[in-house]
Amino acid sequence: MGKSSRTRIRRGSAAPSAGDVGPRQPCPCGSGRRYKACHGAEDGGADVYVGRPFDAMPGERDVVAMRELVPAATTPLTLKDPGPSDREVVLCTLLPTAAPAMVRDTGAIWLGLQVQHNFGDPARDLGAVLTKALDAEPGIVGLTDPPGPGPRLQDLVTGDSLEVTVHDGFGFWIADVEDQTPALAAALEQANASASPSARLLGVDAAYWTDVSTKEHLRWVLPEPEGDLLDALARLHITGRDVLVPNSRLVGMFRAHGLLVPVWDLAVGTGAEALEEAAVAFRLALDETLATTTALSTEERSARNGLANRQVTIR
Repeated sequence: MGKSSRTRIRRGSAAPSAGDVGPRQPCPCGSGRRYKACHGAEDGGADVYVGRPFDAMPGERDVVAMRELVPAATTPLTLKDPGPSDREVVLCTLLPTAAPAMVRDTGAIWLGLQVQHNFGDPARDLGAVLTKALDAEPGIVGLTDPPGPGPRLQDLVTGDSLEVTVHDGFGFWIADVEDQTPALAAALEQANASASPSARLLGVDAAYWTDVSTKEHLRWVLPEPEGDLLDALARLHITGRDVLVPNSRLVGMFRAHGLLVPVWDLAVGTGAEALEEAAVAFRLALDETLATTTALSTEERSARNGLANRQVTIR
């Protein structure tokens, strides 16, 4: 993650008071901007980095995976206030041209997670786009400026979980299009060429297998606090219980939108189905280990340091 992203203030941190720093001095929040252009501005610093933007969102971990890890997937969303038309809303990993949203001819609204803009809080961006799309004609809906105050996506939708469908490619883009132009076909072919085969495991939550041709991976978005999770993974590593299937290896983890995503390398030909029982067993072992309260041994601390050093922050 770039320096500018690392240093922006996290939501919930206290803003410096006006008497603490001069307007031309660096803002104490660490943004790198002058105080008058950050927390000394009239808007209080609108570009605020939110460390866990999808907290309280139904299926938070699947949303993180769809935004950062999975090429082609969709899931329906249920509006808290559907209005008289009971609009269909579908959350998608990626839309054509990385569009933030599309209003289909049927009136359905498709929201894209993988987009080109980033105003600091993707959940607020999505909330603003959805709000615009509810009043828009068929076509692309997007943002050209920061959304400003307004509802976040989790303020507009309801439910306890998401029903994610992982697709082989982006054919869902044109499933309801009768007249497919050559340009549309070419765009679809290009998008499909970049999509690695992927699948969501059925027995556990938010675990996604993918085949990148030279090897396979399991990437699993976990909800536990980072410190507790690193302790438990270190204990499991020392005992060899982090090996899911033969020739698999826990190689590191991503940190994405406030959650840790352990990554296993798998031998080519493993496939998603072979991971199902192993993933359930690992989840049980992880729960058992998370309940351990004894201090880490020297060997476990060394393993924990090794895991911490193999983290990559992507958001």
